[in-house]
Amino acid sequence: MTDLNLTPGGTATVHVLHDGYVGRDGDDERVAGTVTLIMDGDAIIVVDPGMVASREALLAKLAEHGPSAADVTDVVFSHHHPDHTVNAALFPAARIHDHWATYVGDRWIDRDADGLELAPSVRLLRTPGHTAEDISTVASTASDLVVCTHAWWAAFGPPEDPLGADAAQLHASRAALLGFATLIIPGHGAPFRPDQDTAR
Repeated sequence: MTDLNLTPGGTATVHVLHDGYVGRDGDDERVAGTVTLIMDGDAIIVVDPGMVASREALLAKLAEHGPSAADVTDVVFSHHHPDHTVNAALFPAARIHDHWATYVGDRWIDRDADGLELAPSVRLLRTPGHTAEDISTVASTASDLVVCTHAWWAAFGPPEDPLGADAAQLHASRAALLGFATLIIPGHGAPFRPDQDTAR
């Protein structure tokens, strides 16, 4: 993992558009990813536009913060599971970023995501474990270093990812993130502040 050179006091603002979940209302087949909006300068970034119960509700929540779907400049996939990617086409003008490339129209631009600057206060970071290709989005706001990541499903962890690709990598990624994150936005849950009880 690279040195991000970020501290709290940055220019980004972060808004959760949709709290994800796994299982809902007694239905184990229901799954939704956490979808996050980050704005910093001219960049309007949506992280993990995956499965949600209502696309219309997602776009309405986006509009509450000012941008329309057409205004979104960048979409980030933490990894390539459909519950985190399936709604990317809602944002027709966006560049799409994953672990190894940026996609613009019909252009596939190879590059390593680790340390990639999306905006003055927003970077990508390799954090493998859930999959070998996982990346996290780190945003410096006025008061926090916020991390959008699938290193945790939710605040409870789980301590061991039942669908994880590599437990050792996952724990190493968690340790790195816990070294600086003051607010974590997990893959399938509400934001939480890490403490001594956070799954490591």
